[in-house]
Amino acid sequence: MKKQTGINCLKIFLAVLFLLSVTTFTADEIAWGTAETESTENSGASTLSASGFTYTLNYPENQKDTNLGYYHLKMTPGQQQTIVIILSNPGSEAITVDLALNGAKTNKNGVIEYANSEIKNDASLAFAFEDLVTGPSEVELAAGETKQVELNIQMPETGYEGVIAGGIQLMKAGQTEDVDTSGGSTVINQYAYVVSILLQEGDAELTPDLQFNSAYAGQLNYRNSVYVDLSNIVAAYLNDLTIEAQVMKKDSSTVLYESKNTSMRMAPNSFMEFPISMNGEQMEAGNYTVHLLATSGELSWEWTEDFEITEEEAQKYNERDVGLTQETGINWQLIVIIVVGFITSVAVIFLIVTILRKRKKGKQKAGKSGKKRKSSKGNEAKKRL
Repeated sequence: MKKQTGINCLKIFLAVLFLLSVTTFTADEIAWGTAETESTENSGASTLSASGFTYTLNYPENQKDTNLGYYHLKMTPGQQQTIVIILSNPGSEAITVDLALNGAKTNKNGVIEYANSEIKNDASLAFAFEDLVTGPSEVELAAGETKQVELNIQMPETGYEGVIAGGIQLMKAGQTEDVDTSGGSTVINQYAYVVSILLQEGDAELTPDLQFNSAYAGQLNYRNSVYVDLSNIVAAYLNDLTIEAQVMKKDSSTVLYESKNTSMRMAPNSFMEFPISMNGEQMEAGNYTVHLLATSGELSWEWTEDFEITEEEAQKYNERDVGLTQETGINWQLIVIIVVGFITSVAVIFLIVTILRKRKKGKQKAGKSGKKRKSSKGNEAKKRL
């Protein structure tokens, strides 16, 4: 009985642990849900897709080329101007279109973005696009309605060489309202138009120039990496960029990690965080050297720079790397839970066994007392006979 009771308690304890592990996995799954945004850059006039509306560009007289599909305006210092985008709702229900003005940035893949306001401005940027171009944050369109949206431009008073680049994102509001995330991981598709806006005063063609900022430890998609931070410090687009990078231990020629990417672009006065994957390996603290070669046509830049990965950084990123088998050492919290659970189980088993023994002894005593009474009654009967 004691053995069977112990087995049953162990089964209950393991079942509780299993339920806790399932709950934790589901919570992680929800927390790691991703959101995917699909944008159409410079898609031209009157194009209808899943966005639910169309747009048309109304080019002003100072538009450099009306066949571009985006605004490229010849400006003068201190000039004020209003440009117009025409929005149309061909549907049978009213909609709201969200508008966002953002300066041109460069993402980790060497792709220029006109819609991501989360990337910071580079230190070399003299005039932020968002400070020069303003407009409404949303526009309401009734069924079948067409509206003109005005964007106001205020150029700096001082002369400016090169291009000030940015864009406006047009996206139907409420695309994520009906998404059910209760089932775990969810991919949300959001559709948007992005229209570039380039402001230029002079006609001189500037030559892009790259600047090395830093190298440091980080992660790409929750996997250990080394990043190299580079800036295009000139107000001109840098096209057809190729970067080759190698990481070695300091004072060593053995290449630990390397990466090469081609056909990249950088926006004017923007930075790029170029990733170098550690190929699923564990990050180790220490002093390292990165060698970098960047080329664009006849232009080339080369750097050899030292950097450090601290113990704190290595531990932090190793714990977050989803590709590593974590060696977390002794988990005292788990040990305490197991010990407490074991002691509780033993105590319950001991209590049950004690109660059963007492009951058994009670029954045995009662049986013996019954036999004694029967025996005494039998003796008295014999004496009477």
